[in-house]
Parts: sequence; C-alpha cells; structure tokens
Amino acid sequence: MQVRGRRLVAVIVLAAMASGQSPVVQPGGAWRADEVARVATAAGASPGEREGAVRLYGRRGGPVWHDPAGHPTPAAVEVRTLLAGLDAHGLVPRVYAAPPARDLGDVARADVALTIASLRAMRHLHLGRVDPRTLGWTLPTWAEPHDFAQTLEAGLEAGTPARAIADLAPPFALYRRLVAALARYRALAAAAPLPMMPAGTTAVRPGDVGPTAALRARLVAFGDLGAAAAADPTGRYDGEVVEAVRRFQRRHGLSADGVLGARTRAALAVSPATRAWQITLALERLRWLPDLGARRLVAVNIPMFRLWAWDTALDDDVPALAMDVIVGRAVRTQTPVFVDVMERVIFRPYWNIPPSILRGEVLPAVRRDAGYLARQHMEVVRGEGDDGRIVPFDGAALAGLAAGALRVRQRPGPHNALGLVKFVFPNDASVYMHGTPTPGLFARDRRDFSHGCIRVADPPALARWALGWQRQAWPAERIAEAMAGRDNTAVALDAPIDVAIFYLTAAVLPDDGALHFAEDLYGHDARLSRALAALD
Repeated sequence: MQVRGRRLVAVIVLAAMASGQSPVVQPGGAWRADEVARVATAAGASPGEREGAVRLYGRRGGPVWHDPAGHPTPAAVEVRTLLAGLDAHGLVPRVYAAPPARDLGDVARADVALTIASLRAMRHLHLGRVDPRTLGWTLPTWAEPHDFAQTLEAGLEAGTPARAIADLAPPFALYRRLVAALARYRALAAAAPLPMMPAGTTAVRPGDVGPTAALRARLVAFGDLGAAAAADPTGRYDGEVVEAVRRFQRRHGLSADGVLGARTRAALAVSPATRAWQITLALERLRWLPDLGARRLVAVNIPMFRLWAWDTALDDDVPALAMDVIVGRAVRTQTPVFVDVMERVIFRPYWNIPPSILRGEVLPAVRRDAGYLARQHMEVVRGEGDDGRIVPFDGAALAGLAAGALRVRQRPGPHNALGLVKFVFPNDASVYMHGTPTPGLFARDRRDFSHGCIRVADPPALARWALGWQRQAWPAERIAEAMAGRDNTAVALDAPIDVAIFYLTAAVLPDDGALHFAEDLYGHDARLSRALAALD
C-alpha cells in the first residue's frame, strides 16, 4: 500500500477499535482474510462471492473502491451507477445494493459490500439468477468454471471495472434487442392504460363494422400500425388496420388471416406489463446459454416452432438459413431444452423405435394386427445401432419385444417417419432433427406433434448447409442422390456444429427484426416465474 494510503488504514483500524470490533486491516496494511470473509458474510455474500472477495483483497492488499482519504473512486461511482441500472436487463437492482460509507470507520464495510455486489452482478449477468438445472434443463453454463473475481481485478487494473461487469452480459444481438424491447414495454405499462377491446364472440372480418377505435390504439402502441392511422373516421374494419392486424398475428404465432377471432382478441388484450415480464423471462434464459464461441450454430426456439442456422455463433444477427419446425407434444412428449454438438448427417435413416413408443404404440398395434409391422415397413432386430440383425417375426419375437430383448426399426425410404435425412447430435434424451413423410403439418400455426424429436421443413436445405464445409464437397445434386438412393449413408461432419434447443416466448426474430411473442407451450414460463419469485 502507498504511504498516503496508510492514513486510511490507520483511521479504519482506530474506528474499528473504538467500536470494539476487530479491524479488517492490520496495522501493516494487509486486509485480513478472516475479517473480509466476515464482512462479506454480513453483506449477504454467497460462499463463492465470499471466497472471490477474500482472494481479490488478498492480492490487492487494501481498499478496492476508495482512495487514501476514504473517498469513493470514480470507478466506484461508475460501478454503482451500473448496478443501479441493471433493471434494464430484467434484473432487480436492490439485489446489488451496496450503501456507501457513512464515515471513515465505515469504509471497510462499504468497500467489501460493493465488491460483493459487483461479483453478484457479474454472475447474474453471465449465468442468470436461477440455476437452469433446478428446472430440469440440461445446460452446461453453471457447471463451467468462472473466476469473476479475477475478471473484476483485471477490470480494476485496466481502470474499467464497470465495463468488465457489463461485458459479461450475453453478446447476442437477440439479447441486446430484447433489452431495448423491455424498456419499450415497461414504458407502455407505465403510461396511461390502453383502451380495452370491447367484449364479443363474433369474429370480425375485413369489411365489417368493427371495434376499430380501441383496436387502432392498441395496434399503434404495439408498433403494428403507424401513429397517423390512429384516427378511425369510418368505423369500418378494412385497409391499413387489417394489414396491421395481420402483422400483429404473425408476431404472435397466429394465422395471419386478418380476422378478429377469439385467439387474436385474446392476444390483443394481453397487457404491456405481462409482455414485459415475458421479455424478462427470455433475458434470464438467454443468460443461461454457454459461451458458444465462433463455431457454426443451429438454434431451435421450441414455442415459436422455428429454426435458424448461422455460419458463426457470433453473427446471430444474419442467419444463413431459417425454417419452420415441428416439436414434441405439449402434453406427453415435450422436446427437451439442451445444448449439444451435431456430429453426423444420415441419409435414408432407419427409425429405431424408442422403447416408450414400442411399448405404448407398436406392441398394442401388433397384438391387434399381426400384419402391422409389414405394412409400416418395420422389422424386428437384435442388437444396437443400424447394424442390428433382423429376426423373423413370430411368437418368440413378440415375447422378446415385450421383454425388451429385441427391438423394432422402420426401414429407410419415403415412408420412414424420419423422412430421408437425419441430423444427429448425441444427447441423453435421444432427440435429433429429421425430415418427415407428412409435410402437411407445417401448414398449422401450432406445431407440437412429434414424439420429442424435431422435424424440419426443408431437410435438403439444412443438409446442404451442414455439409457445406466438408473437405469432400456435397453439392445439392449429391445430396439429392443420397436422399433418393437405396443405401443408408452416414456422413461424419469435418467441423462439428453447435446445436441449441431453446425456449423463448419473447424474441426479436432475425427473420424480420420484429418482436414476436408465443404462448407458454410447455409451461416453462410459469415455472421460471415461480423460481424467480422464490429468490425475492
């Protein structure tokens, strides 16, 4: 510690002695680890925050946020301002409250408290407040090592601790745009209440006389209709207001038919405060994502039934590919949330029937009708993988299936439930992406029809993108031949691709740059809301 700094040390020691407390600093200038730990605990530090503070003060040997005269440094003022503004990220500023020193004898407490608040803010900005594993989400973020104390110390050494904290927020364009959307919807929630849509059960169609005054006011507030069109001179539901409703419907996962039906009315009636909370939950979930680096990325947003692919995860503003998907049924076979790595593309795949489907669907059908397997192009096999040995179907085979000693697979071809191409990223849930022999389901607005895997609308396009960086070229013609051929062909990727199967009911989509909302398909928003409430 500098000579001038010993004045602060002496004052802190004398003040602590006068109060009958053990001083945080020793007369020689070193901050005592046990007393730093005690003050940190009194400030409500978690074990990790306390340990980080002890290490930080042990290395620095004295105050972090105060000058030799006991005054807050400019860095301290800047960090306090940053912490007070974390509500912009959907966080709760009082969680990071660190009251300033009341006098020179209070400097040690205030200094340690601000350090704890900074470390906590870094963790929450980077990882989120809720551990996703407690909600059953298989995400590696919280299990990864993070030395926030070291990051903070590097920021202090560079004179930019506030930047060191702020830079730990997710780097995605989606996150930044949701932060802006949160501010907008909070402003709407704080303004005068929007006029309520009149009650009614009859659908209003283009050309009808409709509830256009309240409708126009809400569409203007939500950004789907220009402010100049807020007036309603005719009372008719037509023209630009119909187009604005179609925009609203597209943003809310509804059929963009321009008809004011029950679902559209319900979506229009949702308050800005409720939408702001949806955005808050989405921001929390984005903080759960691991550091994806610069590798290629495929992301699926389950409740919006949409897939995007990027040539680098750092360029999430401009996807190389986008398409609709079908996900698992909300009631019985939900698609899980996880992050993994795509390793293979398989053309003309077998469908190895999962045990749950075998027991719940296939075996009952076979017992009713012995010809079921043949009509469904299925066969009984022994052994794992695509190399299983075919077993003739008879009574012994049926008993082996019931006992779990044998299994059923569906042969490759246009009839196969996986379609003509499968994208494999090994995971505990045995979930993957694939095509489908029933593409008509993609015309639906709500597309939760699968057993948990993800059906993609344009398998050839995803195959072309996934194989686009192979050393051995896979042009469109070769992919078409592989899909139309006779052989089951597996292609190992030269460069693995990150896969994020995620769940956001609010997102600014790269497709159109607009803020979209979705219904809470699996109830994950409700569970996260309860988890956050338990922290407050």
